[in-house]
Amino acid sequence: MLWQETASTCSRDQPMHLPFWLTTAGLSPLLIYQGRNVRRNIVRLPEAGGDPSGQYGEGTPDRRVLVIGESTAAGVGVQRHDQGLASQLARLLHERSGETVAWHTCGINGATLAELVDNLPLETLPQADVVLLSMGVNDTTGFTPRSRFRRQLLALRETLKPRYPVPVQLLSVPPMHLFTALPSPLRQVVGWRARQLDNVYRVLARKRPEDFTYLPYETVTDTSLLAEDGYHPGEAGYRLMAESIASQLA
Repeated sequence: MLWQETASTCSRDQPMHLPFWLTTAGLSPLLIYQGRNVRRNIVRLPEAGGDPSGQYGEGTPDRRVLVIGESTAAGVGVQRHDQGLASQLARLLHERSGETVAWHTCGINGATLAELVDNLPLETLPQADVVLLSMGVNDTTGFTPRSRFRRQLLALRETLKPRYPVPVQLLSVPPMHLFTALPSPLRQVVGWRARQLDNVYRVLARKRPEDFTYLPYETVTDTSLLAEDGYHPGEAGYRLMAESIASQLA
């Protein structure tokens, strides 16, 4: 995570972000101290329980939604998957269109993109015509180099393409500079890094629209919409995200 890596990754990243690495190196003693405190004190929530799939409407689905990724896809912050992002998104699409919408979510809590690529249970995932990827937080705190993050996105796309030929919808990397559970300046540094990884999404979606679509969504900043850890969305937070995404998918 952030406080475990500093200059060791600098040489592997692109030189245009030298100000970021100089700032990080200069603040590293404080960042390490703050990071350790966060890890020690943050409330650790489990993944959601219940069935990770469902359907709104009767009969054969007109639309199938699949969400893959890290803690958001794993439903951290709610008790059941039907309260999470995939379910709430499917319900909104059903209500707005009248179509029968099936949903499935598959998340690995705490995973980086490399770990998702290596451990995604592709053979057990259902068919889908809307595939959303929710990643970036753990790669941000783990200081994944942007070049490696891009390669892993391309590797994931090649893994998914035979089964899911539609473009992968890249949910924007959360704006971690707004995560009130993180102290300053740790919050600002990881927010800076999150924006860098989010820009990888934007560039890939612009250059390879047949493979990726960039999908921003309304940021969950209201603490009443967050789970008890102050870090993950609660049920109302996932609903806010789903409303923003559904408007774009419609």
